Amino acid sequence: MKRSLTLFSLLAALLLAAGSAVAQEQAAILAGAELTRVVPTSFYFQGLSAPTQMRNAAAVRFGKDRYVISGLVDTSGYSADVRAKYVGFLITDSPITLNGESLQAGAYGFGFGTEGKLTVLDLAGKDLMSVSITSDKDLKRPRPLMMSADPKGVRLYNGKNYVVIAAQ
Repeated sequence: MKRSLTLFSLLAALLLAAGSAVAQEQAAILAGAELTRVVPTSFYFQGLSAPTQMRNAAAVRFGKDRYVISGLVDTSGYSADVRAKYVGFLITDSPITLNGESLQAGAYGFGFGTEGKLTVLDLAGKDLMSVSITSDKDLKRPRPLMMSADPKGVRLYNGKNYVVIAAQ
């Protein structure tokens, strides 16, 4: 009997710890003052600093203190070839996945290409990874950039096209 009680207590503690770890990784999409507090007003990419389009910025908090921040920037100061592949930034302070592909903590540029992919670039403009996008035909009011909940993390939208961001 004593052994059963000990085993039950151990099992209950393990289940509680596992539930707590899952709860810490829940995604909370930021809004209002909390969003404004974490989104930078400009972003450096390929030798220039471009202002953030705050109306097209989004951020998510995973758990207590892990953030992913994204925003579109004004690329008018960039050359046409850079503007063709770079539209915004992605900042993460911990490893994440984009549609299951690993991305380390850091600051990146990104663009949604015409070939149905999101391309992530380092700050010098070098392509680091490309992941396929998914089209959400049922989305009623698409915006140029936004985040919404997804069972696997959050969706980062560009219009009706999105990729899923998840904490690692």
